[in-house]
Order: sequence, then C-alpha cells, then structure tokens
Amino acid sequence: MSENVSDKSRGVALALATIIGPFGAHRFYVGKVSTGILQLATFGGLGIWWLYDWILVLAGGFRDANDRRVVKWLEDESLSFKADPDTAEKMELLLDEMYNLREEMGDLSERVDFMERMLSRARERDRLSPG
Repeated sequence: MSENVSDKSRGVALALATIIGPFGAHRFYVGKVSTGILQLATFGGLGIWWLYDWILVLAGGFRDANDRRVVKWLEDESLSFKADPDTAEKMELLLDEMYNLREEMGDLSERVDFMERMLSRARERDRLSPG
C-alpha cells in the first residue's frame, strides 16, 4: 500500500461522520484530537465544518493525523471495494439512501414535537375551561 494512504478505514470514518460527526468523532478516529475537540466544542462549526468533512470523507479527500489520505473502505486491503465498480456504485446508492433516511427522520421528529405541543395546549385549554 502506498505510503500516502492511511491505514484507517474510510467506511468507519464515514459512518462516524454521518452519525456523530458534529461532535468530531471521525476526527478523533483518524488521530486529529485537537481539531476533534474544536469540532466537539463548536458542534461541528455549527454544522458547516462537519458538512465539509463529511463531503471530504465521502469523496476520499479526508486525511489522517499523519496527512495520509483515508481512502480504503475497509482496513483489510484484500476486502477493499475499489476493484469492483458495481460495489462502489452500490455503496454510493446506500449512502444516498442513508442520508435521505436521516433527513426524513429529522422531519418526522419535528412533526412529533409539533403534535406534542398541540396536544399539550389542548389539554391545558380543557383543564382551564369552565364546566
């Protein structure tokens, strides 16, 4: 493996960046502790820094603490997806689906919060109404 390629898994970095990226988990994973702490303190630069990192990891341009690119999907090179374009395409589709699901879950959470507020107001009105 090339000296400029990290031994860290791009798949793990992407999963960490997707799920808990605003807290800098992907940066801690690749050994960038100081910038990980900064991301943790700023909630991923209010989301902007996190989104930039997420795109870098997805595109294969993210680098570890030793300035080596994090490009291998798996830590075991023999299991890498890079040799099979169909698998890489399927991974991209899967990541797109995961991103869409995350957006839908956020929308659903907002709707549930709204309904809870409406139900609370209705209960309060019923409790205060005479009769």
